[in-house]
Order: sequence, then structure tokens, then C-alpha cells
Amino acid sequence: MRKIVVTNSLTLDGVMQAPGRPDEDRRGGFEHGGWALGYHDAVMMQAMGEGMSQGADLLFGRRTYEDFFSVWPKRTDNPFTPVLNSSQKYVASRNPKLPLPWQNSTLVAGDASEKVAHLKQQPGKDLVVLGSGELLQALIRHDLVDTYVLLIHPLLLGRGRRLFGDDAGRCALQLVKSVTTTTGVIIATYHPERGNAAEVR
Repeated sequence: MRKIVVTNSLTLDGVMQAPGRPDEDRRGGFEHGGWALGYHDAVMMQAMGEGMSQGADLLFGRRTYEDFFSVWPKRTDNPFTPVLNSSQKYVASRNPKLPLPWQNSTLVAGDASEKVAHLKQQPGKDLVVLGSGELLQALIRHDLVDTYVLLIHPLLLGRGRRLFGDDAGRCALQLVKSVTTTTGVIIATYHPERGNAAEVR
């Protein structure tokens, strides 16, 4: 069975909105876009490169897919661009006619949690979710995430869209790996503890 791996940057208070660019996502009047840019270093690049080198398919929500397509194919001097271009990309959307201009893209239309649960059962590579906050809320509610790779930045924003919403429910997480960058970002890998282990904590 395929696994779902969430890889996301977030602040210490859980905000995941618009880490990469000032204009990335201004929903809700968010004015702190690009907050993660000053924290990149060689340790982070190595850790992310190791993750991408393992090979995986990508799973996006509609908004994040369109944003990535508008930016990444143009970054021809970035080593991650060829990987993103060549990866199989699944796009969850309620729109059955959503155009998918990026190469190797497949539409996953309909109820996201139901469709992704079915996709997990199919043979193939693991599915990595980048960004895609609204999709993630559905996956988390239905206990479909197998691994979280969280780049936790030493920063408080006080507002913004968060990875774990109020309806995420209780779930104990087991820390399986952590790396600290020179800029203070903790790259923490967690596995959800399912069954009795999560209930007794």
C-alpha cells in the first residue's frame, strides 16, 4: 500500500500559509508571505534533496498545483525543477474539467478523502503532499496521513492558515528523525500512532 507523506514548512505557531513568496497566498488579508525565505541553508537543501531523491509521486490540491505550475517550470537553474517536472502529479479537485497543463498530471476528481484513500490502495510510489492546506485538512480528518516531515521555523506570526485546524482531532505522533539547520529550523519527521498507543497518552 502506498503511503501519504506530508512535507510542509510551518511556523512555531503552526502557520503554513505562503512561506515562499509575498504574493503566494493573500487570503484572509495575510500580509506575511515569504516568511520562510530567510531560513534556507545547505542543511535544509541537503535534507530536502535526500527526500526527493527517494522518488515519489506528488499529490496537490488545486490551488497549490496551479501556484507551483506558475513558478517551478520557469526555475531552470534550480535542481528541484527537473524532479518536479518529471514526477507524476495527482491533483485533487471538485472540478471534473480542471485543466492540467503541467506534464505528468492526473486529475483526482470528486470527494478528496474517498478518492485519495482509493489511490493509496493502488500499486505505485508513495504520495508526497506539498502545501495544499485544504486538501490536508480532509486527509488529516480521515486519518490518511502516514508521515509528517515538518520544517518548523523559529517564528511566530500570530495569524494565518494553519496545518492543524481545530477539527483535526487527537492523534499522538512518534518522532522518528530530527535535523536542526544552521538557521534554527527543526526538520522533524513524525509517524502518527494509530490504535491503542494513541489513546492512552
